[in-house]
Amino acid sequence: MSAWRFRPEPPESLLDGLLHYYPALLEPQQAALLYQLLLQEIPWQQGRVVIYGREHIIPRLQAWHGDPGICYTYSGKTLHADPWTPTLQIICQQLNQLTGLQLNAVLCNLYRDGQDCMGWHADDERELGENPRILSLSLGAERDFALRRKGSSRQSGLLPLASGSLLDMQPGMQHQWQHSLPKRARVLQPRINLTFRTIYPL
Repeated sequence: MSAWRFRPEPPESLLDGLLHYYPALLEPQQAALLYQLLLQEIPWQQGRVVIYGREHIIPRLQAWHGDPGICYTYSGKTLHADPWTPTLQIICQQLNQLTGLQLNAVLCNLYRDGQDCMGWHADDERELGENPRILSLSLGAERDFALRRKGSSRQSGLLPLASGSLLDMQPGMQHQWQHSLPKRARVLQPRINLTFRTIYPL
């Protein structure tokens, strides 16, 4: 694991300071190494969610890891955290050192190609607290991060997320903005996304 390290350069400030973007937290070769480690190490599964009373297959692969006893409920499903993998635990520790946070869980998403996607949502579940701060690390294929204001059906903008980049979603963002990862037919390679968060007991 000593072959990679984060580069905490000053981030780009977006959405009036609610979103901080580190375009190159990892150098390309280091991001590629980390991607390969996680691709093999994480026990990827395709889950299901309940939307408007109907169960749907999630259009991506997922895994949920964290401290013992950590649970997370969204879209009618409760996820019980698997133990940290060695690589995920080191990443979490480094992000806590970088930010001063006490992140204790990560939702891992594997988008196998441009047909895998994530619909519009805000990360505002009760377990995340009143004003969550969420860190999102991207590895692999570049994908677009779409944004729109809450209450609007109109997309406000797109941010291409490069491999090795980090989004730092600041407190307050989830109250005002929704985000998604739309389909992209021309994307043929996989992408791994790790969203680290702090889960609080209810």
